[in-house]
Amino acid sequence: MNAHAWARRVVESDRLADKLAPPPQPLVLDDGAPVLHIAAPGRPRELTIVPGKQARVPPIAGMSDPAQRARILHALANHELQAVELFAWALLAFPDAPRAFRRGLVAIAADEQRHFALYQARLAAHGTRFGDHPVTGHFWAKLDHLTGPLEFVCAMGLTFEAANLDFAADYAAAARACGDVATAAALDRVHADEIRHVRFGWQWLRRLAPESAESRDAARGSAPRGFDAWDAYTRHVRFPLGPARARGARFDRDARRRAGFDEAFIARLAAIEPKRPSGAPR
Repeated sequence: MNAHAWARRVVESDRLADKLAPPPQPLVLDDGAPVLHIAAPGRPRELTIVPGKQARVPPIAGMSDPAQRARILHALANHELQAVELFAWALLAFPDAPRAFRRGLVAIAADEQRHFALYQARLAAHGTRFGDHPVTGHFWAKLDHLTGPLEFVCAMGLTFEAANLDFAADYAAAARACGDVATAAALDRVHADEIRHVRFGWQWLRRLAPESAESRDAARGSAPRGFDAWDAYTRHVRFPLGPARARGARFDRDARRRAGFDEAFIARLAAIEPKRPSGAPR
């Protein structure tokens, strides 16, 4: 199975097992594959996407109650499932993107599959099966933001995954505080991987942005000059996504430094008031 066929099965299949099947090894990328935009994922009946108001998730304070913790873990697993699907979706949607970019998409999708398995195991430890609660399609609802590889990394890598640098650490601390060290360890693993994912988004922002010094100077072999990453990001991310959605109430500066962010970008992001999807302050 080549990468294109694998990605298509991940997105279109209505079997959870197909979505969790790891990428083929050795990985064969498909240069010249047709552009394929898939409007919605295939899903088994119990994982049909519903409106957000039908799938309310307890606040982080609910981590102290095992029943509420299971619902939170279910929502986190659903985030990972959507991420698996959408990184595979991007492989189909952007077949002309650089090969290194497409390889990165596959590698991140495989990480998201492993994250899902971590949460699925913690759900089982709480007596819950994935699919016992309704699921939203919050990431899938942003397809109109993902118009090209650059817009994809701005939305997925530098907004959703960047925010998870804060959220995953906060949930890990809450799990540890109530004695659930296994859930805390799973969240710590996700947080560590998220730094690499955000670094992928940061690196490709520099490479893909038309105004990027790295893009311009790579062609003529001269040294990179100044590049305003904040300007590039805000130009290529669409409202309601953007800086206010790219962070949590607590701001993890160190994780962003480890992801490669420059200090000017970090300072500007730290100064932004974080917002919920509703637009309310966090």
